[in-house]
This record gives sequence, C-alpha cells and structure tokens, in this order.
Amino acid sequence: MTAVEHRLDITGMTCASCANRIERKLNRLPGVEATVNYALATAHVVSDGSDETVDARRLLQTVESAGYRATIPAPEFDATTAAAHDGDDEHGGAAGHGGAAGHAGHGSDRGAGSGDAHQHDHGDAGELRRRLIVSAVLGVPAALLSMIPALQFDNWQWLVLALAAPVAVWGAWPFHRAAAVNLRHGGVTMDTLISLGILAAFGWSLYALFLGGAGMTGMHMSITFLGRPEAGSDEIYLEVAALVTVLLLAGRYIEARAGVSSRAALQALLELGAKDAALLRDGVETRVPASRLVVGDRVVVRPGEKFPADGVVALGTSAVDASMLTGESVPVEVGPGERVVGGTIDVGGRLEVEITGVGADTELARIRSLMIEAQTGKAQVQRLADRISAVFVPAVIALAIIAFAAWALSGASLEIAFTAAVTTLIIACPCALGLATPTAILVGTGRGSQLGILIRGPRVLEQTRTVDTIVLDKTGTVTKGRMRVAEVVPADGVDRSEVVALAAAVEEGSEHPVGRAIVAAADADGAAHPAPEQFTAHAGLGVQALVDGRLTVAGRLAWLAAEWSIDTTSLEARAAELESDGATVVGLAADGRLLGLVAVADTVKPTSAAAVAALKRVGLTPVLLTGDNAGAASAVAAEVGIDDVRAGVTPAGKLDAVRELQAQGRVVAMAGDGVNDAAALAAADLGLAMGGGTDAAITASDITIVSGDLLAVADAVRLARSTLGTIRGNLFWAFAYNVAAIPLAMLAVLNPIIAGAAMAFSSVFVVLNSLRLRRFRPLPR
Repeated sequence: MTAVEHRLDITGMTCASCANRIERKLNRLPGVEATVNYALATAHVVSDGSDETVDARRLLQTVESAGYRATIPAPEFDATTAAAHDGDDEHGGAAGHGGAAGHAGHGSDRGAGSGDAHQHDHGDAGELRRRLIVSAVLGVPAALLSMIPALQFDNWQWLVLALAAPVAVWGAWPFHRAAAVNLRHGGVTMDTLISLGILAAFGWSLYALFLGGAGMTGMHMSITFLGRPEAGSDEIYLEVAALVTVLLLAGRYIEARAGVSSRAALQALLELGAKDAALLRDGVETRVPASRLVVGDRVVVRPGEKFPADGVVALGTSAVDASMLTGESVPVEVGPGERVVGGTIDVGGRLEVEITGVGADTELARIRSLMIEAQTGKAQVQRLADRISAVFVPAVIALAIIAFAAWALSGASLEIAFTAAVTTLIIACPCALGLATPTAILVGTGRGSQLGILIRGPRVLEQTRTVDTIVLDKTGTVTKGRMRVAEVVPADGVDRSEVVALAAAVEEGSEHPVGRAIVAAADADGAAHPAPEQFTAHAGLGVQALVDGRLTVAGRLAWLAAEWSIDTTSLEARAAELESDGATVVGLAADGRLLGLVAVADTVKPTSAAAVAALKRVGLTPVLLTGDNAGAASAVAAEVGIDDVRAGVTPAGKLDAVRELQAQGRVVAMAGDGVNDAAALAAADLGLAMGGGTDAAITASDITIVSGDLLAVADAVRLARSTLGTIRGNLFWAFAYNVAAIPLAMLAVLNPIIAGAAMAFSSVFVVLNSLRLRRFRPLPR
C-alpha cells in the first residue's frame, strides 16, 4: 500500500485548542497520521492506504464535523500538462488533451477552495478590524460615562446601554460564535470564558436596569467593597462588557494579521520565478509564458534575464548570479552541458538553454516543498493563556455554579445566589488575562521596531526561552554579500596604482560582478583609468582590451599562462593563498608581462565579530553554515570567532544540519537571508531573517532583523526573553488578583461592580508592567 499525503487549508480556528481538537478527530480515522498547524491554518495528513474510504472528501467531512471549514488548495501548476493542453498547434497534443482532461476532474473545486481560504485570511483580519473600530468608538464613551461620576447626568445609564449593547452583542460576536461551536462539540476555551464574562456583565446590567433599581432617574455608580450583596441590582457594569470586548478584539486582530503574514512565505517563493521566456523554435524566438514550457524546449536567456525553468546550457557561455536562490554572492561560470536553475539570473552572455525540469520538478519547487515540510513538522506551541485556560475556564464555571447552588440551597434569596454566581464569573472574566499577552507584545515589539527587530508573536517568545545554539548563514548574515576588492598584489617593480588603474580599465566593459567590483574599487580610490578599446570577454576565463595602445588581459592565471604565454610563476603561491582564504583571484598582464593580482571577495561585516561575542554572552553557541567553499568559510569563521564551521552545504543540507543539531538535544536558532535558508529557518526552533534578504526568508522566519546587523540578533533574543518574562509575570498577577477575589465573590460579599474594579486594577498593573519593556536597552557596541 502506498501512503497518500493531503494538505488542507482550515478556517475557523481561534486558538491552539481548536487545532488540537481537529488533529484528534483526524487521527481517529484508520491509518491516518495528521498534524494541524494553527499558525499556518493548515493540516498535513498522511494516510497509509489501509482504508480506501479515507479520501480527501472524508478528511474534509471530518474537519467540518468538528465545527470548522476545510478546503484542499489548488495543486501546484503542472506546466507540462498545461502546455500540452493549450498547445495542439505547438506541441502536437491529442495526448496532451487527454492528460489535461484527466487533471481537470476536480481542479476547479480545489482552486475555488484555495482561493476562498486565501480570501478568508484577509477577510478575517478585515472583519476584526471593522468590529474593533466600531466597538472602540462606542465602548470608550460608555466606559468614561460609567467610570467618571462627574459625567453622569440624569438617565445617563440608558445612553450607556445604547452604546454598550452593540459592542457586547455584535462586537463580541466572534467570541460568542466560537464559544457556541466549542460547546456544541464538547469543548471549552478562552472564548468560552470571554463569552460568558461579556454576556454575564451585559445580562446582569439588563437585569439591574429593567428589574432592579439601576434604571431609576438620578442613579449614580457607586463602589462598595464589602457587605451589600443585596444592592447588586442597583449597579450596572456595561463598561466591563464593552472594554473586555474592545481589548480582546485588538489582540485577535493582531493575531489575524500575523497569520496572513506567515502564510505569505510560500507565495514569496513562487514569485521568484520568471514570468515569461523566449522560446526558440526553427530559429525563431517567441515570447511565451514560462508556465507553458515543457521538457525539451529550447529557450534563449540574455544578460539580466531570469532562467524560466531548470535546464542545461546548449549554446554559449556566461556567468550566473544564483544569489537570490542560494544566498551566495559569487557568480557561477557556466558553459555548454552545465546545469542552470530556474529563478537565477544570467549576468554574462547570451545562452541557449534546453529545459530539463518544469513545475514541481524544479529546484525552486523542491525548496518550496522543503519549507512546507519544515513548517508542517514544527512542534505545536500553544500560547500560555490557552494552556492555563484548559484548567481555569471549566474551574471558574464550576465555581460559579457551586456558588449559585450553595446559596439557593441555604435558603438565601435568589438575588443573592445570582449575585454570587455572576460576580464569580465577572471576577474571573479574563480582562487582565486578555491584556497580559497583547500589551507585553505591543510594547516589546514596539521597542524592537525602534531597534530594527520585528518579533512575530507569543509563539516566538516561548521558543527563545531555551535556545542554546545559533546557526549563522555566512553570506549576507556574517558577511556583506557583495563583492569587494580584498587585496591588490603588484609584481616586482610594478606600482600598486598602475595595477588598479589598468585592471579597472580592462574591466570597464565587463558586466561580470568581479569586474564591476574592480571598477568600483578604482573609482573609490580615485584612480583614473582610460576607456578600453576592442574589448572582448572570454566567459569564465577573463577579458582583453587595448588600453592606451597596450594589449591588456585580466583573468584566471591558468588562462593567462595557457592562452597568452604569460609567466605567472612568481605570483602563483600568493594566488593560491588568497584562493584558500576564499577570494577570487584575477591576474593582470600587459604587453606579455604579469603586472599583479587583484583578489576579490565577499567581506565580513564590521560588526560581525562583536556580534558573535555578544551571542556567546547571552548563552548561545554559534555555528557557521554556508554553501560556500571550505576555505572561504574557515577564513570568515576565524575572523569572527566561530569554532564550528560547516561549508559546502546545499539548501536541503542546511535543513538537515538544523535537524541534526536538534537531534543532539540542542535548541536551535537560525539566522539567514536567502531562499536556500527558508526551509532551515522554518525548521529551527527560532528563525531569524536578516532584513536585507529575500522575502521568502523573511516570511518564513520568527524574528526579522530589519537593519541586517548581526549585532541586533543578540538583542533580539534578549528582548524576546524579556517580553516572555513580562507575559509570564502578567499572567501570574492577572490570575492572582482574580483568584484571590473568587472566594469573596462566592461568599456574596462583593457587588458585581467590585468584580469590574478588581479587573480594572489588575489590568492597570498588567499595562504598567508591560510598559517597563520600553526601557529595554541594546547591548553596548
């Protein structure tokens, strides 16, 4: 039996316990192993095929039976099938039509589902934003009228009712709806307690206004901390229902926006590919969409253009900039028979490429798959409030019922019993609990943004607590990721300035990144260099030109010796040393004589050594991971103070390296900036993307360093840990205040308004405690 994998997009989840419920339901199906990712709103399901009734339709029905909606995303576009489908005249295609028809059987349904899910992401955030704005506009005046006696005119309470009623009902509808769904399926979450608290506050106020004494003209709010339970019907606390709704909608909106952002990672990968291609047929070029290419097609790629798919060079030589895919800055020389990867850029000459891989068979698609695998397999981390609520919520509901029953059975009036029950619910209504996480995150992330640090949310903060190892990508993270002249070595009797000027002159006409780096260095030094004449580029070898009438050549030493009969022995040893340090060495000769060497290399950022030291100070062990050669990697590691170096690592290898460290019991953070880092960033316990990197890396990460400064990585870890500590403190005090007052509430010695006061006091404490994060200071530079 063959295992079958399915990916589902799920909508309607409001907390991590929702994901756990869906996961349990799916895993009850025979032969099914499911993982539900709350952050990505997806489920990864593997069926071993032992039960033929377990198909996509049954999976969708199972999710829907749990009270949620699921869709199957559109399959990744199969360029081969599509091209065959639209190309009877181009690709001969009767058989192609059959393939397309077979594929179309349920394609439209899947596509619609995926589109609905994508729109639902943005719709959720937009709906929450509308509810938040309307609720704040109505709720804040209601709270001010209720809390400031000087504003309370005759019959003010009816205006407050008019303002607060839409907030408690319409504004809080997402919580009421989620609580109802959870209750129908036998579960309770934070939504349950939020809904009960809001409805209890609103319901008691209606009771007090219409059946008690709170609706009388001249009524004013009063607070009696001890003794008058029978006066509860003279008090309202509509402001409690309104403010709880506004504050929790704000937290839910922030969470929804973060979810939309996290799901943009895969889209960022897809957008790297070329949109069209120059298809070559019978000597005629035709621009066609890249999605229509099939294996065996021949395309033309000119300097500055992206390769539209994976292929093999059929004609021509050039340099290929693969930095957007690999993160490595040094272009790769390619010629006939050599492989090129879709999404990379031709920076040298004209190439004819035979397509060997399209659609899901491309390198870009494989990296995307690695990223999906890494994100799907990431451990589920529930937020602190949701974990605690698993015990707290049912306990509070039970205590409220016990209080009502005890008073009723003791012979007390129904009003006192109701007062005790409602006050118990209100004293535990999670106002401070709802503030504990959002306020700390808002202040912490606000301070982080001032320091160039973007933190995704509470899930990220938990992951920083135990991180002990940090994997650093070399190019663009530890180094600048841009080619620079590292050293100029003149031959005996030759002036350095002559080498720089001549090298810049002969490279003036070159589009190669090494040549551009040499010209830029000469310009920076103010070295004047004449314009070359009769410029000729020899792809992968070097360049030649007439400079002031002198035949000047620059390129590989072996090429100078073999092609131009230049004696290079005097500088070969020095060239080997430079290359062992990771530099690209260009030899310069004029009129048959070797004049010197120019070494071009990626350079270490000025702050990298200090940053590595700072990471060690906060308890992290650095590991250097790169796709570059061992010489360059070791040289960089020695310069910045890293002992553990892993070079020549492929994108899949980077993911394997992270998992290997995790298997050793380490808790791993990963810092990188390239698409090749995206899967490793997603698999790491904590992913940090450098702001100068690709969108795919940034959206796959947990923390983004906007400045791209490695020094900020240590600050990011410290700030995240401080914010987590603040959240934990907030949660403790939020519970401490409320739990301490619950026995008083059950004894009916508190008015319901006192419950609101206790919440307000705990909320003020939580806010003030969170504001301490504004004093966070970065490490000294």
